[in-house]
Amino acid sequence: MVASPADPILLSLFANRFMSVAEAMGVALQKTSVSTNIKERLDFSCALFAPNGDLIANAPHLPVHLGSMSFAVKFQIEHLGIGPDAPSGNGIEEGDVILTNAPKAGGSHLPDVTIITPVFDKVTKELIFFTASRGHHADVGGILPGSMPPTSTTIFEEGAQVTSFKIVKKGKFDQAGLVRHFVDIPASYTGSSGTRCFRDVNSDLQAQIAANNKGIQLIDAMIQEYTLETTLAYMTHIRNNAELSVRNLLREVAARHSSPEAILHRIEYMDDGTPIELNVTINAESGSAVFDFTGTGPEMWGSLNAPISICYSAVIYCLRAMVNQDIPLNAGCLAPITLIIPPNSLLNPSETCAVVGGNVTTSMRIVDVVLGAFKSAAASGGCCNNLTFGTASWGMYETIASGAGAGADWDGESGVHTHMTNTRITDPEVLERRYPVLLHEFSIRDGSGGDGLYRGGDGVVRDIEFLEPIQASILSERRVHRPYGMAGGQPAKSGQNLWIKKTRKEDGDWKSENDPARIISIGGRATVKMGAGDHIKILTPGGGGWGAAGEKRAPKVGATRQVFVPRGSLVDRQASQLGV
Repeated sequence: MVASPADPILLSLFANRFMSVAEAMGVALQKTSVSTNIKERLDFSCALFAPNGDLIANAPHLPVHLGSMSFAVKFQIEHLGIGPDAPSGNGIEEGDVILTNAPKAGGSHLPDVTIITPVFDKVTKELIFFTASRGHHADVGGILPGSMPPTSTTIFEEGAQVTSFKIVKKGKFDQAGLVRHFVDIPASYTGSSGTRCFRDVNSDLQAQIAANNKGIQLIDAMIQEYTLETTLAYMTHIRNNAELSVRNLLREVAARHSSPEAILHRIEYMDDGTPIELNVTINAESGSAVFDFTGTGPEMWGSLNAPISICYSAVIYCLRAMVNQDIPLNAGCLAPITLIIPPNSLLNPSETCAVVGGNVTTSMRIVDVVLGAFKSAAASGGCCNNLTFGTASWGMYETIASGAGAGADWDGESGVHTHMTNTRITDPEVLERRYPVLLHEFSIRDGSGGDGLYRGGDGVVRDIEFLEPIQASILSERRVHRPYGMAGGQPAKSGQNLWIKKTRKEDGDWKSENDPARIISIGGRATVKMGAGDHIKILTPGGGGWGAAGEKRAPKVGATRQVFVPRGSLVDRQASQLGV
């Protein structure tokens, strides 16, 4: 507990200072990385953590990373016996850096590799913070290039799995250990390979280590300016402020129900029929809530299972999104919340099940359920639309935008990455230069958003031709069940994945020069061996509409919507380009 009250000016200053540290880490990571995934698509996140592993502040990177990274830090604290009270002494020291990606150790899915670095006080040598970065690596091995197999049924088919590895120990980088974990071990499983691009993985991991060190430098500078005592005090104040903001939100929701205990309910179905069910019981007096996912279906025989940390990520993201205040997303947001997630379910699966799709599809569907229960917005596209392709020597991965759901006073945006993802699409010039492909179309899918008083955003069309034989995979949701509308709004169109197959005489499907191709629907999750000249065409879902179409929009009186001010590494990069 902090004895002195928080000064509101210093509270705002420290909140932004902590966030700026994480943003600077992100800039360093982007500039020093080499892979398309991290340098171009910005599929990474950076954050600061308290000595107990609680999230303090983050840059505006990927919500699905930020809510779950705390689990990874806390696991290492317990696993390594970190801290003065640990029975085996201090399990980490200055100069150590930890690598982990295992779901049982707080990971999301195996391509997301987390690097954790302890921060020690320069004078007392006391552990005072952790810096951490999580990046999605293009290939960590497994049964398919890109390490995002839609057909995996166990985690051993999805690539390298590392519970805890000191990639740097007492300042020395362990190259041999890295080869063992990312090449030798995953290749030992039947049908699997080690990473197909070790040089990129090696370089990007070193970039993550450098980014963490950048964070340490900035924390040290902050402590020198304000003292360690003041810095740690405002770390706690920021957490408490986030907790208070969420409690006030829950009290407002309960007040709308005119009941001291409001009960909200929502059930959504995955495309295979597996339910995700949520009952939220809000206590108005304490401003607390129980999120009970009892009724959710069992784990799948497939890759859409979501580790428990993913569910926490989705809930903390939704709470932060519904709070109409400028607060950092941190551990305080979850302090008033009790989560009940049944074991051996889709959202709390066993350790050996496949999980690669849970991070990028199921997380989005959990958001649909939470926002639907609170009646905060219509459903967005509900999927990251994950496309991977490659050969035995390289792999490429990207996520594709969809439509955002409309709300009580706004239209949904078209062609955006929504909710749990916050990445970019690969630039056409980069895509075509680095890989043997041609991008034929990348456009807005007109009419795919749901109609309503406020219209849902449209999805996109992305048509890629392969110039040589390649194995392509799509991992997607919302190909069966349409994104819902809200308050009378119409649902959006579901997505579709098409294989435009060039007909060939040797394949026996050639008819004439006037019939050059077949169009085949490959479903939501599929792997296809494509020939030279074949296309994959992804049509992503739109967002649901809000309110009945034809109603008159009420004029806005009094407070207006909070204006979003872009910030972060992408905005900084665009500004520097425009300034040239």
